[in-house]
Amino acid sequence: MFFPAQLLIRRSLINPVPRLNLKSTGSSQKIIRQSSLITIQRAYSAGHAADESFSAFNERYTQFFEGVQDLFELQRGLNNCFAYDLVPAVPTVEAALRAARRVNDLPTAIRIFEGLKEKVENKGQYQAYLDELKPLRDELGVPTKEEMYGQAI
Repeated sequence: MFFPAQLLIRRSLINPVPRLNLKSTGSSQKIIRQSSLITIQRAYSAGHAADESFSAFNERYTQFFEGVQDLFELQRGLNNCFAYDLVPAVPTVEAALRAARRVNDLPTAIRIFEGLKEKVENKGQYQAYLDELKPLRDELGVPTKEEMYGQAI
């Protein structure tokens, strides 16, 4: 047996009911408070991270950066790539650097290295990336922030 307030609340879950109708019943305040505790939930989506391996992540972003044609698309891809709890592999970074060169944006290429520096766990890992990407950096003419301002790594 449903009381009028419970019936209105159940109906409001399917179709919106004006608040005046819910307030008109005597015991509706108590029922609304109880039902709102039950019905309010935050649903978080797992996104790609739940079922995507490190190699699939790198392959996806390498393909993405190889197809980039404008600056907005490149920056959006970098933002999404660096938002994960993963550090992109060298081939992915190479594709991003080549995309930055393709859209002719040196500041974005420099920021890729700044992003790497923030994502890696220690200076040794960052230095390993720099060493591995040195030939490409020389080919594309991309300095690091440290080289430009004479800072230590």
